[in-house]
Amino acid sequence: MRRRTVLLAAALTSGLVAIAGCSAPEEAPKAAAAIDTDTGQTVKINDGPDQQRIVPAKVDAIANLVPEAIRTKGKLTVGVGAAGAGFPPLAFTATDNKTLIGSEPDIAVAVAGVLGLEPDLQNTSWENLFIGLDSGKYDLGASNITVTEERKQKYDFATYRKDELAFEAKKGSGWKVTGPKDVAGKKIAVGSGTNQEKILVEWSEEAVKQGLPKVDIKYYQTNQATYLALGSGAIDGYLGPNPTSAYHVATAGQTEIVGTYSGAGSTLQGKIAITTKKGSGLVEAYAAAINELIKSGDYQKILDRWNLANETVDTSEINPPGLPIEGK
Repeated sequence: MRRRTVLLAAALTSGLVAIAGCSAPEEAPKAAAAIDTDTGQTVKINDGPDQQRIVPAKVDAIANLVPEAIRTKGKLTVGVGAAGAGFPPLAFTATDNKTLIGSEPDIAVAVAGVLGLEPDLQNTSWENLFIGLDSGKYDLGASNITVTEERKQKYDFATYRKDELAFEAKKGSGWKVTGPKDVAGKKIAVGSGTNQEKILVEWSEEAVKQGLPKVDIKYYQTNQATYLALGSGAIDGYLGPNPTSAYHVATAGQTEIVGTYSGAGSTLQGKIAITTKKGSGLVEAYAAAINELIKSGDYQKILDRWNLANETVDTSEINPPGLPIEGK
């Protein structure tokens, strides 16, 4: 997951980050739009500093689950590992080059609202996010963190999104991807050394076993080169992290997501979770807050506004099965 997260951020530094972070502070917020092919609804991405975030009212029964020390402080300190370019649409800086925006801050702010706490969003590096959780500097980590068995040894998790990969194709392709047979003989780009490359190679091998052509796997040095190839028809599709594709679909308006697949592979649905130090006493409150957001509909609104509706979950789980420890 660390490898995929780094690549997600790195890929966006070519082309996409220019959309998110290079406007002058005085410019009005931009709203890029695309049509969600599943719902037919227009999806708009607002990357300006005025986010008009959803801040739900306090729910006393859930707020009372928060340890007294945090309730007395009245503040929920949130670490978001989006230093540098960030990773749209999850967490990145707005057009003023300082306001932290994205689905991860939105979820954290909404959770804090249910708990009756003031959110304090702090942008940090991926490594310092976990150091901050360990030291107690951060009460909550909201940074596209995948639940793994190794991480569960040190942290508690309350899930709120699926960990998905996405197949992206030129708009109007008429192509749908549900399994190896759908990619057989196709030219598909993927990042070298990533989890998605491993899955694509496995699908190619499975297609061959079924008597179908292998996948023609392509590699490009930059995200921009990948999308140029996709637009020109040099490749049929691109397999990458779903949020990357969701943001590109909504901002460029020239491609569509034609299939998703668990980032954990065929045997497990990967889950993204807000994270806290193990034994902090906060995870039950976090899960209850997320489930309240799901019930109220605010959760769906947050994921919809960032074009992440295909990563919704029905309920927040505490410490579900995570990606296995390598070699076990």
